[in-house]
Amino acid sequence: MPDTIFALSSGAPPAAIAVLRISGPCAGHVLDVIAAGRPAPRCASLRTLREPTGEVLDRALVLWFPGPASSTGEDLAELHLHGGRAVVTAVERALAAMEKLRRATPGEFTRRAFANGRIDLAEAEGLADLLAAETELQRRSALVLAGGALSRQVEDWRTTLLSLSAEVESALDFSDEDDVSPLSPAFGEGLSLLGTEIRVWLDRPRSKALREGFRIVLAGPPNAGKSSLFNALVSSNAAIVSAIAGTTRDVLIRSVAIDGVPFQFLDTAGVHEQAEDPIERIGIARARDAAGNADLVLWLGPEGEGPFGVWELETRSDLEARERKADPRHVVSAMTGEGLRGLFADLANSARQAMPKPGEAALNARQAALLEAAAGALSDAGIQSDPLLVAEDLRSARVACDALLGRTTTEDMLDALFGRFCVGK
Repeated sequence: MPDTIFALSSGAPPAAIAVLRISGPCAGHVLDVIAAGRPAPRCASLRTLREPTGEVLDRALVLWFPGPASSTGEDLAELHLHGGRAVVTAVERALAAMEKLRRATPGEFTRRAFANGRIDLAEAEGLADLLAAETELQRRSALVLAGGALSRQVEDWRTTLLSLSAEVESALDFSDEDDVSPLSPAFGEGLSLLGTEIRVWLDRPRSKALREGFRIVLAGPPNAGKSSLFNALVSSNAAIVSAIAGTTRDVLIRSVAIDGVPFQFLDTAGVHEQAEDPIERIGIARARDAAGNADLVLWLGPEGEGPFGVWELETRSDLEARERKADPRHVVSAMTGEGLRGLFADLANSARQAMPKPGEAALNARQAALLEAAAGALSDAGIQSDPLLVAEDLRSARVACDALLGRTTTEDMLDALFGRFCVGK
């Protein structure tokens, strides 16, 4: 029999209300002891909570969710307490003193929901992303995943795979040993259509851009104004600004949101070929690596000398004696703010084009790898002439779909996923 767990599921006190959840086979018994019985299922009831000795703990709303029709798939109770620290501590102390109760570990409520079939792994990953969401794009994408959009699509693909597999098995079962019936033209069409549908999902932007932010590197030679512009972009004095060339030696990273879009801005060391200081040379090497891994490079150096695909920026527009460019994308001043509004808008619009559309589910690395495996198996099945090999490829595609939903997975992977959740979720 599993343990009965409890934890505070709302924010840290003090607060107006504190929600304490109890899940497991003894949840009902807990209400019998401290709340004088269980209220009607899914109906809030105002109760006086008492210690087993009779001492009053709090006046609280109590809810009772008999399993399996609960969020965790097992008996679950909620205590909506007054949100003072002393109240929460007293109730938690009373619960901890009861037999067969223990405090929950991070993500344990959600892990039980997964183990009891209330959610699948893709939905759990979406819920983890939703809890970590800091921008509107992150929130909307996570909601779609947590709501089961990917899960429903994978179930549809799995149903199609089963139908295709049944046709192959039928051809094998009703054929002579040396005379296997050919598969119908409709089989090949169905196989091709399914592979195309999966590829459409694989071609979508990935969740990494949403989670980590659109990665923008400021690059150019020493003393080009990178650090000043970096500070203006992230609205802080994160980078040291000095007239002395080579002040920035390492890559500085700051995450910000612009118009609801997550960004990572990176300030890098000035790139030049005459560096003699070994530390400066390391900084230049890191700057080049950062530029190579960027989604976009803002080039502040001489026009035409930056990497391919950069945005040419003409900086220090407040100075008459500045280096001018023939065709800059933006002309800006970190000192006066001139041109920054247009730069912000352009960056946000460009990032949106490279990110999942609002309300569109985005694949994470694990999900994309499994769908890639499924698509590869379908591609192999399409070129096989032996139905036995076709059947094996279809089985491999089904295994990938099952793994995506968590029907075949490892404890280590589950530990890593649910460890991302807070205690009480």
